[in-house]
Amino acid sequence: MLAPASAQVPHTIRPVANCFGLHRRSDRYHRWRGTGKKMILSTRGVLESSNGAPSGGLVKKRKIVEHIILLRAKPNISDAEEKDMLDYLYTSQYQMRGILTISLGRIEEPNSENFTHAVFMRFQQKEDIVKFYSSAYYSKILDDHVKPVSYGSVSVDFESEVEDDIIPLFRRGEDFNYGVEFMLLMSFVETASREAMEDASSSLQRLIIQCSSFIVQATCGHCLNPENGYNHAAVIRFPSFDDFKLFRESMEYKDMWASKFHPIVEKSLQLHFTVDPVGNQLM
Repeated sequence: MLAPASAQVPHTIRPVANCFGLHRRSDRYHRWRGTGKKMILSTRGVLESSNGAPSGGLVKKRKIVEHIILLRAKPNISDAEEKDMLDYLYTSQYQMRGILTISLGRIEEPNSENFTHAVFMRFQQKEDIVKFYSSAYYSKILDDHVKPVSYGSVSVDFESEVEDDIIPLFRRGEDFNYGVEFMLLMSFVETASREAMEDASSSLQRLIIQCSSFIVQATCGHCLNPENGYNHAAVIRFPSFDDFKLFRESMEYKDMWASKFHPIVEKSLQLHFTVDPVGNQLM
């Protein structure tokens, strides 16, 4: 269900492993693709800055809180109702303080939980998301434009970090205008050892860094509200569907998932949607 107005964000749970927020510069965008078996090769520096800092240099980071909303639209939702719902959710960033950026869209493949739409929001700090949950304006959007056409939603929050620069922080610029948003949500089994969880999370972090030449940005971390069914989440923005497909169908990703995550994951969701500008007028 959608988080009630009185929902509070629990105290921070220390992440199993830190995932760097990566941002790709479009003018230093290189890729290589093999023929036959899909392979990945990146020539970009691991810690290259979006403001031109030399590869390998220290990059100042800033903590942020990522918020994911997963919705199940009613089967009889009309195109007009869907557009109305998405428009009001998207333009809420212009009416509410604390929201740094929003992306949303229709989930493009069937999933085990039957979610149909996903919303991604970024907040500066946990206090902002507490205020967001209790906002009268947001509650009215839910009551008037979301709940009447949907059911059984889930919200997931996690703390991560990005480069402390306006473009990666606010997801502004041409790199963020279009692309594919990939969301990965997981719940580890209770018997999973800390070492196994750290190893899995580190493997994902290494793969993200390896693929940074065709990833616009990636954040991941431990969920602040594991009672909603997931204790680890990641959001990865790709510049195109082809780049997303290259990543998810690569042998590196499949091997990582089979060897590191599958043995210790109780349940997982892998969702993606195409990013397009939705609304730019106040609703």
